Amino acid sequence: MNSFIIEGGHRLKGEITPQGAKNEALQVICATLLTKEEVRIQNVPDILDVNNLISLLMDMSVSVRKNGKGDYTFCAANVNLSFLESEEYLERCTKLRGSILLTGALLARFGKAVISKPGGDKIGRRRLDTHFLGFQSLGAQFSYNNDQGIFRIEAEKLKGTYLLLDEASVTGTANIVMAAVLAEGRTTIYNAACEPYLQQLCKLLVSMGAKIQGIASNLLIIDGVESLHAAEHTILPDMIEIGSFIGIAAMIGDGVTIKNVSYENLGIIPASFARLGIKMERQGDDLYVPRQEHYQIETFLDGSFMTLADAPWPGLTPDLLSVLIVVATQAKGSVLFHQKMFESRLFFVDNLIDMGAQIILCDPHRAVVVGHDNEQPLRARRMSSPDIRAGIALLIAALTADGTSRIDNIEQIDRGYENLEERLTALGAVIHRS
Repeated sequence: MNSFIIEGGHRLKGEITPQGAKNEALQVICATLLTKEEVRIQNVPDILDVNNLISLLMDMSVSVRKNGKGDYTFCAANVNLSFLESEEYLERCTKLRGSILLTGALLARFGKAVISKPGGDKIGRRRLDTHFLGFQSLGAQFSYNNDQGIFRIEAEKLKGTYLLLDEASVTGTANIVMAAVLAEGRTTIYNAACEPYLQQLCKLLVSMGAKIQGIASNLLIIDGVESLHAAEHTILPDMIEIGSFIGIAAMIGDGVTIKNVSYENLGIIPASFARLGIKMERQGDDLYVPRQEHYQIETFLDGSFMTLADAPWPGLTPDLLSVLIVVATQAKGSVLFHQKMFESRLFFVDNLIDMGAQIILCDPHRAVVVGHDNEQPLRARRMSSPDIRAGIALLIAALTADGTSRIDNIEQIDRGYENLEERLTALGAVIHRS
């Protein structure tokens, strides 16, 4: 198990460029299974989850050619379907949350998919009902072996239908869209997720020959086609990493420029940091965060207590609440955070409390942060990263703390952040891997 050793208190300055988006990469790489022709994808992040997915595709006999840094060509002309029944395949799926995204593409093109219960972050229940109810509505038969934790889905021919999703699940929508593009007839998906990365998946599929209307809305209309063809695609910068860098720059920065952020795809993220008093400047497609001597949490217009809550896009992504919580610990004022989607994601705040933060964990979904106004720095300590997003939050806290901190289980951070210590060191951080 690897660890980060972080010497806190060093101010960061300079420029940093975000990686390609993890969540988009997982979706569009799985979409390459929908055609036997070559699909080229650029700006692929070099992170553990994505690399594991690429390795899994290679073991399925998908041809993968690396053209350069973050630039891959995939060709799924000779997929080995028998490998999907192997213990090795099913075991590896349990360690990769993104493996669930294989099912829609496999079902659409080959008429069947097998997958074990996917792994990933331990942040509470993450049900898969939306995925499989959608497949069933398209005409597939579904079974689940509870003893083995194996899902099976089969269909001779998928047929378009009307779907009202029970939740605006991003991966659920992505899976259903990938299944529907090769289904017979028209599929209408209402209450669809519409995050930028889902939009990007739809744009890739259209460039491959799919017929999709309503991209960027929660109502998608898909007319199935016989087959898809070759295409090229470039992944957006990762909005979660951009938000993480805003948090770092706000707390310990001495003037940090985040390059090429695709500002129009950040949605409410900049405004959410502004609610905590963080000042930022948009400079073309870059975002500059000046040094923040003090930042004050806003109230609502009627003077009531500020609340930040996650919500489906274009609301605030739940993946950034942990970063916002850390930033709030050194603000002036108080704020209530409401994590609606996952019942275990706020438990990491115990580490921040041990570092000296004033946080009241009201219940598994809500926490009140009383800011220190930079008058009481956090204290260094030894911690363990429970998941990707809590891990980056603890790293931010350690960068600001008095003394030297140690964060164990950083493989969780590696799942979502590319060469993080090298990029932060270039800004002036003192961080080592051991």
